[in-house]
Amino acid sequence: QVQLVESGGGLVQPGGSLRLSCAASGITFRLYVLGWYRQAPGKQRELVARITSGGITNYADSVKGRFTISRDNTKNAVYLQMNSLKREDTAVYSCNAERIGTLRSYWGQGTQITVSS
Repeated sequence: QVQLVESGGGLVQPGGSLRLSCAASGITFRLYVLGWYRQAPGKQRELVARITSGGITNYADSVKGRFTISRDNTKNAVYLQMNSLKREDTAVYSCNAERIGTLRSYWGQGTQITVSS
């Protein structure tokens, strides 16, 4: 059974930092592209950051320079370090694991990030 479990969400003041973690089980983790997505109320889900099996990263323009995605294949985990948080970063953040070239795509349950003073 495949599971992706996020942790690290919560309430933070503007300008603050948070680190999200996503622990995966039931997949050959190193073969998957990992992504963090977010969905704010009334908006479509959007890609925040992505990291390939080879460690290549890409980011949404809105988070470049503030967020950093990383992965630890020894721990089957992917992380999102979020700095200089803004109110517009408020959303439910979900991790995704995708095996390119297959239909295998798995999602975590999501974790709420609220940026507010």
